[in-house]
Parts: sequence; C-alpha cells; structure tokens
Amino acid sequence: MTVEALKIPPQPVIETERFDLRPVRRSDQGLIELYASDPRVALNTVSIAHPLPPGVIEAYIARATADPRTEDVWVMDGLKTGGSEVMGVISLVKMDRDQSEVGYWVAPAFWNTHLASEAVQALVQANPLGNQNMFASVFRDNPASAKVLTNAGFRYLGNAETYCLARETCVPTWTYSIKL
Repeated sequence: MTVEALKIPPQPVIETERFDLRPVRRSDQGLIELYASDPRVALNTVSIAHPLPPGVIEAYIARATADPRTEDVWVMDGLKTGGSEVMGVISLVKMDRDQSEVGYWVAPAFWNTHLASEAVQALVQANPLGNQNMFASVFRDNPASAKVLTNAGFRYLGNAETYCLARETCVPTWTYSIKL
C-alpha cells in the first residue's frame, strides 16, 4: 500500500442556508481562542479547560488539520450571510464499527439562534464519514444542548457521567444516539 492510499480524504464543506460548516484552519485560532476562553463555553464542554492555557487552541487546530487524524472539526462560518467567520465548532470523533461521537459548542453571542440545531442536523444529513451510528452526550444541567440532539433525531440512551476539565470534576450526562 502506498502512502497516498493511507491519506485521509479532505473534509467536505457542508452548506446550510445561514452558514457553512467548513474544515477548521489555522486562521481561526484567534476567534476560537476568544470563544473557548469564555467560561460559559468551557463549563459546558468536556475538554476545554478554564482558564484556557496558552497554546491549547493552536495544538487543537494542528491535530484537527493533521493527516492522519482521529477527529474531523468544522467551523460554523456565517460569512456568506454577513455573520461571523467563526460562530462555533462541531466535530466527529471517529470510533470503531463505522461510528462517531458528535461534539459541538456555539459562541455565546449566537446562543438561542438555533445555530447548534442547524449544525447538528446538517452534519447528520451529510454524514461525511459514512457512519452507521452517531453518539453524543450533554451535561444534564444543559437541557438546551439536549434539545439540539433530539431535534436532530437523536434518541436518549441513558445517564452517565464524564470528567469536565473546566469544572475539575465528574459531571452527570445524558447520552444520545442516532442510527443512520
């Protein structure tokens, strides 16, 4: 097998009426860092520390643009309708048996605009990795994020808990899945 045969295909741009989901790029670092350093974002994610250590977003973008990679990351880019170049991030972490875990966050300036719902629905419909199933989990104290998943057709699987870097503790979660 040649090196070319091992290359991961490029991520597609997924279009919606209001914004595009496009692969993250190095020039996104400043806005991602700005939004990810907001405690309202960090406290609702598993992997964003607060305060945000220097170099974390740069390393995140390097991993997301690496070949090979285990996670495909898209930016919610609203430039085509006069919005911000970075309004949030959505990703698929590759799992075994043609499955992925969906993760997302939206900058607080864009909360309550249905941006996350649109992004998750667009990602599920596009199914860029050809998954048979997608999973997601949300903190139980974030019912708005749970609604995003149910609006996209995800079904509740059960309760769990996971460690949150920003909270420095395990947090109760709801787990969801969708069969594609």
